[in-house]
Amino acid sequence: MTAPNASPRIKRFSKAECILVLITMIWGGTFLLVQHAMTVSGPMFFVGLRFAAAAIVVGFFSLKTLRDLTLFELKAGAFIGTSIMLGYGMQTIGLQTIPSSQSAFITALYVPCVPLLQWLVLGRRPGLMPSIGIMLAFTGLMLLTGPAGASLNFSPGEIATLICAIAVAAEIILIGTYAGQVDVRRVTVVQLATASLLSFLMVVPMGEALPGFSWLLVFSAVGLGLTSAVIQVAMNWAQQSVSPTRATLIYAGEPVWAGVIGRIAGERFPPIAMVGAALIVVAVIVSELKTRGQKAVEVADEREQERQG
Repeated sequence: MTAPNASPRIKRFSKAECILVLITMIWGGTFLLVQHAMTVSGPMFFVGLRFAAAAIVVGFFSLKTLRDLTLFELKAGAFIGTSIMLGYGMQTIGLQTIPSSQSAFITALYVPCVPLLQWLVLGRRPGLMPSIGIMLAFTGLMLLTGPAGASLNFSPGEIATLICAIAVAAEIILIGTYAGQVDVRRVTVVQLATASLLSFLMVVPMGEALPGFSWLLVFSAVGLGLTSAVIQVAMNWAQQSVSPTRATLIYAGEPVWAGVIGRIAGERFPPIAMVGAALIVVAVIVSELKTRGQKAVEVADEREQERQG
C-alpha cells in the first residue's frame, strides 16, 4: 500500500527535469557574461557574432533538411529572427547600464507579457491567472526599479530591457503561430541567421565602432552561440516528457540564479527591490497556472483532437 506513494517522492525530479534545472542555471549566468563582454564590444556586433555562431552550428547539423526550405518557412524564420534580434539586442544594450541580476528579472516579464500582448494585438482577453500575473509583474517592476519606477520614470537601460521582454513575448507568440506548419530545424537556422544578419546591419545606425580582436569577445560570443544551440536541443528533448507548466516553474528560477551569481560578483539589491524581484518570479509562476475550468477545457480539446486523429 505504501509503494505507490513512495515512488513519486523518490522520482520527484526526473532526468529531463534535472537537465532543465541545469539549463536554467546556465541561463542565469549568461547575463553577467554578456555584461563583461560589453567592455570590449558594442551590443549589436556582439549579438550578431553570437547568433552567427549558433546559426553555423545548427546549420551544420541541418544541411540535408535545408534543401527543402520553403518560402513560408523562410518568412516564418525571418519574422521570428527579427523578434530575436530586437529582444537580445535591447537586452544587451540594457546590460551596459543596469546590473545583470536586474536585467534578468525584468527580462522574465516576458511570461506575463505574452497574454497581455495577445490581448492588445489579437484581442484575446487573458484569463484570471494571467491577469493576476500581469498585475503582480507590474507591481514587482515598480519596486525593482526603485523610486523612479513608482513614477514610471525608468532609466534608458530599464526601458531597453522592457522592450526586450516585449520582443521575447512576441517571439513566443510567433513560434506558437507557426508551430506545426514548418520544419523546426529549417526555421531555427533561418531565425538564427536572420537575427545575426540584422544585428550586424544595426551596427552602423547604432553608431558602434568595430571592436578590435579580443579573446574575451571571441570566447563570450562563440561560447554563448554554442551554448544557445545546445540549450535549444536540450529543451526540445526534455520538454517531450516535462509538462509546460512544470517546465515554466523551473524556468522561473532563471532570474533567481542570475541574482545569486550577480550577488557573488558583488551586485546588491536594496530590500524593496528584492521584494519586487520576488513578485516578478511569483508573477511568472502565476501566469502559467490554470484554473480547474481551463484544465477541463484543455482536456476536452485533447480528447477531441484524439478522436479526429
